[in-house]
Amino acid sequence: MVTLINRVDATNRELRHPEKQNRPDSPILKKPDWLRVKAPGSSGYMDTQKIVREAKLHTVCEEAACPNIGECWSKNHATIMIMGDTCTRACAFCNVKTGLPAPLDADEPRRVGETVALMKLAHVVITSVDRDDLKDGGAEHFAEVVRQIRAQSPATTVEILTPDFLRKDGAAEIVIDSKPDVFNHNLETVPRNYLKIRPGARYFHSLRLLEKVKERDPQQFTKSGIMVGLGETKEEVMQVMDDMRSAGIDFITIGQYLQPTRKHAAIDRFVTPDEFKAYESIARAKGFLMVSSSPLTRSSHHAGEDFEKLRAARAAKK
Repeated sequence: MVTLINRVDATNRELRHPEKQNRPDSPILKKPDWLRVKAPGSSGYMDTQKIVREAKLHTVCEEAACPNIGECWSKNHATIMIMGDTCTRACAFCNVKTGLPAPLDADEPRRVGETVALMKLAHVVITSVDRDDLKDGGAEHFAEVVRQIRAQSPATTVEILTPDFLRKDGAAEIVIDSKPDVFNHNLETVPRNYLKIRPGARYFHSLRLLEKVKERDPQQFTKSGIMVGLGETKEEVMQVMDDMRSAGIDFITIGQYLQPTRKHAAIDRFVTPDEFKAYESIARAKGFLMVSSSPLTRSSHHAGEDFEKLRAARAAKK
């Protein structure tokens, strides 16, 4: 199932992805059985939705059309997306709305901390849109969100999934120094695909960001992920694993790319569960402390459980 968000009769002001409207439609491949999920609607799902709505917060679960939203929200898990719902970039794979964002909401960090406390979360994932319009890329706002969670829900472990802060000198250090438990930034795909899939980013800058985290605070866990099904080869995926390990990354996630609309990048193929298992074995052999590799793997899927495994793996290694 593909959610077609862009209306045929909409004006550019109403379109979610105006920059993609002149692209030819891509064919939609039928999903295999292993990618089918239950539609959301449980009482737990509705409870989570109510809390998020009342706090006037955005979630990447909704904005990115995550297939796991029914499962996660039914368990009181939601990935909060800060700094608005509009991204300054236009990645070919992403369903988040693009355009000129509204000014930052200075009260948002407080509301995030309050919501985390209200939901009694043991572990929370905070992500954001790209904010290339801001001098620091939103780094100080990110750091304040972490500080508010620490103040209002001290027992909660905090995982952040950040932009790359490209050309924002000193921004990464601000976020690193807020001391999240996990610093995540996704490479998304293999280097060969960047101009087509992630044109606003630079592969080696993203790697360097994660390497910088380890240099500045070796105790912070680092995490990164890629999507497969975008025409990459097995050899290219293994090279990305090697690059990640060279940057000291602890945790790799590998999941299937799912095409949000006909205007987004086309799926090359559906990678089989056996291939994902093979990638997991290879990644573990390369020395990652934690690996999540499956068709439905996403950066924040089972993040709390995975964090406990990650912490245990580090302790066992010591």
